[in-house]
Amino acid sequence: MKTVEIYTTQTCPYCIAAKGLLKKKGVAYKEIDVGADPALRQAMTERAGRRSVPQIFIGGSHVGGCDDLHALDHAGKLDLMLA
Repeated sequence: MKTVEIYTTQTCPYCIAAKGLLKKKGVAYKEIDVGADPALRQAMTERAGRRSVPQIFIGGSHVGGCDDLHALDHAGKLDLMLA
């Protein structure tokens, strides 16, 4: 499986939902909490081009946020990306 990275904050419901989908699929991921660290959030923003969380990367490729992750899953493309 490819490496999955997810930038989050502790109280974000979209972060919780995205992590829930990954857990349901049995996917291990690296969580990067940007809530208390402005430098980490800045690095995420530069990498993703977005300031909102979550921001999700699979195999180094940016897939977007929670809605994007769920859309990939509904389209049957998420499992292919993770393989």
